[in-house]
Parts: sequence; structure tokens; C-alpha cells
Amino acid sequence: MNSRPLPLMCDDYELRFESLFQAGRALAFPCDAQGGVRLDALSDRARQNYLFARAVVGREFATPIVLRCGGARD
Repeated sequence: MNSRPLPLMCDDYELRFESLFQAGRALAFPCDAQGGVRLDALSDRARQNYLFARAVVGREFATPIVLRCGGARD
């Protein structure tokens, strides 16, 4: 199961936090090529999910990766 803030407004890149414990589970957020996320562009729920994911890197989620929308790693 993939968890992802909806709608995902992805121009070119997404910052993806993969679960350390559940294969296929992840949170993904629109970002720039360097992984910068515009918090003011996220919904309240997406913002809460993003801040949670950042807070639990190494405990719940792996270090995030930047992907081009469509899944290609950058």
C-alpha cells in the first residue's frame, strides 16, 4: 500500500520517504531538484505528513530520495 498526500502536485520532482518496515509504503511530496518542499503549497494534512516523515527518518522512514515524477531516481 502506498500512502501519498493527494493530490500530488508534481511538476518535475518528488521527495519520497520509504517505510523502513512496510515494503511499498511511502510518503511523497512535490519538490524541486534539490529536494526542497514548498510547505505553503501543501495542504494541511500533507504538511503534517511531511513534518512527521522528516521527524521519524531513521526510525519509521528511510532517508528521503528525490525522484523525477514517474519514478526515475535523480
